Amino acid sequence: MKKILDNPHISVIIPAFNEENSVGKVVRDIPKELVKEIIVCNNNSNDDTKVNAMKAGAIVVDEPTKGYGNACLKGMAYLVEHNIQPDIVVFIDADYSDFPEQLPELVAPILNDSMDLVIGSRALGDKQKKSMTPQQIFGNWLATKLIKWFYKVEFTDLGPFRAVTYDSLTPIDMQAITFGRTVEMQVKAAKLKMNCTEIPVDYRVRIGKSKVSGTLKGTIMAGYKIITTIFKYR
Repeated sequence: MKKILDNPHISVIIPAFNEENSVGKVVRDIPKELVKEIIVCNNNSNDDTKVNAMKAGAIVVDEPTKGYGNACLKGMAYLVEHNIQPDIVVFIDADYSDFPEQLPELVAPILNDSMDLVIGSRALGDKQKKSMTPQQIFGNWLATKLIKWFYKVEFTDLGPFRAVTYDSLTPIDMQAITFGRTVEMQVKAAKLKMNCTEIPVDYRVRIGKSKVSGTLKGTIMAGYKIITTIFKYR
């Protein structure tokens, strides 16, 4: 991995589907002195997600095809299309469950220790009561155990708040268009023998209802996709 200079170029990508009440808060809380672009990927929202993201100062791109992975891929495509080659890309959800102000801690292992991928671990940080459902906690535990057994890399979480070097994104070659995106990134990074680590991040009750863990269908589909992705790249 190339050495990142003291003044890194950091881009933030925020997938967002119907998060009008929270997306502006996420954008505003991101440390602007460290970040060059904040890209909100509006994933076919039918509320004021796009308007509120723009009011908060974000670049907004539209991805009409629903899917968490589709939204993230749209943000990455924006970087390519505009010939933006940051040193680090940070992903964070639009529901305000993560703490955007912890971004400096998230990127520190890349800047100081030449890591390729840093996961913000909710399991290691302080979680607000009821911020994660029992099925989320169990699912993360099971998935990270399987990754350890099959890929010999230890994680404690599949948290959405993460930082990755831009140079790592091409070999990782993300394909997932829905729920499997986070685990796909971690599994592929492990297979490629990339330098991966975690830092503790805090977590609070999200604004609004989760489209995944907030419904039985979403929970089942996400769990199935995560487990099959782990086996797929084995």
